[in-house]
Amino acid sequence: MPTLTKLYTMQEASQHNTKDDCWIVVDNKVYDVTSYLEEHPGGDDVVLASTAKDATDDFEDAGHSESARELLESFCIGELDTSAPAIPELEISSKKQYAQKVMNLTKQYWTIPVAVVGISVVVGPLVLAQEVKQYNI
Repeated sequence: MPTLTKLYTMQEASQHNTKDDCWIVVDNKVYDVTSYLEEHPGGDDVVLASTAKDATDDFEDAGHSESARELLESFCIGELDTSAPAIPELEISSKKQYAQKVMNLTKQYWTIPVAVVGISVVVGPLVLAQEVKQYNI
């Protein structure tokens, strides 16, 4: 009878990347190794560098012993959902869509450059007049 495990996306697992909340993905399994970080012989930085990605190669390259592999299994909290994309899909916009976005921003923020020019037109002559008075130019 198959066992049911929780599925996590890579995006979900990658959000747990701090000393206070650290998950790694090895061989399509998700491990919460937060409680082990301080005990890890290679230091917590090594483990933290393996978050937010598939850490299988990092784990294998380190040459972990059989007891280390068994210990890792004790931190397993689920499996990686391989049907979900590793990173979210990027929106591809055409030049026409880009131009429309620029036009919308221009319409929305047109007052800022107008205000700067208006203030310069009013304040500039006042400052110049003040300097003329002060230095009797």
